[in-house]
Amino acid sequence: MQESAHGSHGMVTAPHHLASEAGLSILRDGGTAIEAAIATAACLAAVYPHMTGIGGDGFWLIHEPDGRVWAIDACGRSPLALGDDVYAGLSAIPWRGPLAANTVAGTVSGWDLARSSLSSSLPLNRLLADAIAHAEQGVTVTAGGAELAASKSDELTGVPGAYRTIFEPEGRPLREGDTLRQPQLAETLRMLAKDGLDSFYRGALAERIADDLTRLGSPVTAQDLAAHRATSPAPLSVRLRDATLYNTAPPTQGLASLLILALFDRLPAEQGESFAHLHGLVEATKQAFLVRDAHVGDPAFMEIDPQALLNDAAGLDQMAQAIDPAQAMPWPRPSALGDTCWFAAADARGQVVSCIQSTYFEFGSGLVLPQSGITWQNRGCSFRLADEGWNALKPGRKPFHTLNPALAHFHDGRVMAYGTMGGEGQPQTQAALFSRYARFGVPLQQAISAPRWLLGRTWGEESTSLKLEDRFDPALYAQLRAAGHEVELVAPMTAMMGHAGAIVRHADGQLEGASDPRSDGKAAGF
Repeated sequence: MQESAHGSHGMVTAPHHLASEAGLSILRDGGTAIEAAIATAACLAAVYPHMTGIGGDGFWLIHEPDGRVWAIDACGRSPLALGDDVYAGLSAIPWRGPLAANTVAGTVSGWDLARSSLSSSLPLNRLLADAIAHAEQGVTVTAGGAELAASKSDELTGVPGAYRTIFEPEGRPLREGDTLRQPQLAETLRMLAKDGLDSFYRGALAERIADDLTRLGSPVTAQDLAAHRATSPAPLSVRLRDATLYNTAPPTQGLASLLILALFDRLPAEQGESFAHLHGLVEATKQAFLVRDAHVGDPAFMEIDPQALLNDAAGLDQMAQAIDPAQAMPWPRPSALGDTCWFAAADARGQVVSCIQSTYFEFGSGLVLPQSGITWQNRGCSFRLADEGWNALKPGRKPFHTLNPALAHFHDGRVMAYGTMGGEGQPQTQAALFSRYARFGVPLQQAISAPRWLLGRTWGEESTSLKLEDRFDPALYAQLRAAGHEVELVAPMTAMMGHAGAIVRHADGQLEGASDPRSDGKAAGF
């Protein structure tokens, strides 16, 4: 699989090659980076449904040709009329099933808001054409997709809805090389192309969606769909020595991603892949996660101003000084779960898009709506069943999101869109990728392909150890252990470390892209 690409007219990178090609075809037809991102996103719903889909949420960062950076929050809320009796007797929200499908799916509203910013646009049936074709005609199941389908089958096949009908049509999980067909999803995408993206929330399609949700036992109603709107909050930003970094505001963990790199920018590290590099980033991650876990949730109910925190240079200096350059801080924190798809697009005009979407867990709640073929997210599982406090489940609230797309504007004129899937690993992989490329001058593809690390969860399992791919210098493992890190070696090239990607637009208009060899994707440009 092609991993990197160069060009000047347009570029897309995504974790599945068919999605990259769908976006690139839009750019070839004269479309914008926004339109290419919509086509890529829709295609991912058809070819990578275990990772993302139109039944989830999404967040965007868009760099315009004039240098302006703006964001889209396409995050759904909990039901407006959520009764106290819905979760009576439970100590936590179930991870799967109807009660896990407890927030509106915002993804499609994000496409709509992004598209509405354009003075003119290709027709929707063109943007969704590849997704419709792949959903209807079928797509070959990849090794990664088959492995996940097999591992999650037991917990998903008992969920009411159409999961077994679509994803296990022969009574077993689809295997590598099998063909996955989603005819109901194809029809849903056709309805969106015909009636408009808003019809997901208000219209015939919305009625169909609400009917299925109610029949299957989800607390989300037609009223909740109709009340939903994507918004455009100001992105968060922080200035480093060579670039200004951007990320999305709460309820995402964008604050943590920016904090890690802002703190590392203040630490001494002269060489990449060194103890100072990895130890510094891991310890900066701990500091950032402490802030995130204490404060980040629905922005309407937060007690801190995240941008003010990033603007406080003295405060950041103090946080950096709390990092011991030789010793690891004990880390008993539980980890966050979740898997997603990050992708990016850039056009010849200078518009660069960094976008991430998710249904949270693999196949979300497992609730697949029979009439529409939509797999509904379980993002609301991150709510706490509590009367008050951080991230408590209340009517009309946004859940905490691991999702966060990243973007950097270098002082020399380069613009970089970068990101990854992987829940807890997203800020860490962003930090690895950016620090290698920006601080230590590592070529873009090498910065992604090089071995990575993860403080916290493995794929679907909670953990607090520091996991490293077994391709680093063995002396580094000894140094990290001696400093008190609970080092655990994992496979040399594992999807546990996420599916990263990046596009860099150079000041002269040249485009450079990279994709993760851990994924089924590629960077495609012309």
